[in-house]
Amino acid sequence: MPMIDADGCLINVSVEGRDGGPTLVLSNSLGCALQMWEPQMSTLTKLFRVIRYDRRGHGKSDVPRGPYSIERFGKDILAILDDLNIEKTHWCGISMGGAVGQWLAAHAPERIDRLVLANTTSYTADPTNMNNRIKAVAEGGLAAVADGVMVSWFTADFRERAPQIVAGIKDMLLATPVEGYLACCETMSRLDQRDLLPRIKAKTLVIAGRHDGSTPIEASVFIRGQIPGASMTILDASHISNIEQPHDFTDALAGFLTQR
Repeated sequence: MPMIDADGCLINVSVEGRDGGPTLVLSNSLGCALQMWEPQMSTLTKLFRVIRYDRRGHGKSDVPRGPYSIERFGKDILAILDDLNIEKTHWCGISMGGAVGQWLAAHAPERIDRLVLANTTSYTADPTNMNNRIKAVAEGGLAAVADGVMVSWFTADFRERAPQIVAGIKDMLLATPVEGYLACCETMSRLDQRDLLPRIKAKTLVIAGRHDGSTPIEASVFIRGQIPGASMTILDASHISNIEQPHDFTDALAGFLTQR
């Protein structure tokens, strides 16, 4: 896995899959590392050159002092694409990764081919929950919120049915550097990209979770309505839908990216 320099921050990047094929970048949720996409990789690597990465402040990437911004995250991606000599890529971002995708599609449209925005929002209307999380993590570390995050990320049925998978994702969250996590939470607490959506010209699919309390369906409906020509798919999942419904998510993603 290469480490790519984005304005002095080393970003951990993985490149796998079909040599010479179209490129797809997968962008993680807050508190997750690139391994969150494992359920999709066996299918996607047959179709695409797949790039995964750890957002600054996460995984094996550097943890520079905050504050961070969505613009900064977007410029990190442009540095990765430039380093790998990739002119244009498909994008699939879940949660925070969807917010970064919105910025890229609006500010660097020549670099984004098709756009998938999963379980995400364009606007944090009330930062209270995020501010409470910041306070809890600052005082007690990620262990103070990990169980609650799992409740918001997965339905009760999935938590009962797949406890080992949920435990693995919880471990991933707990391994996230606290300083990087807090800086990203602060970024999301002030998110407002509603004005960017009508500027997005990329062919766009919005994926929503029917039971998602973190980014409810209404947020996805708004995004779909503001991006010209966007379509929408609803999965029977909560917030981390690529893990809770891996087959349906992969089918929706691959189908959208390969359709004529």
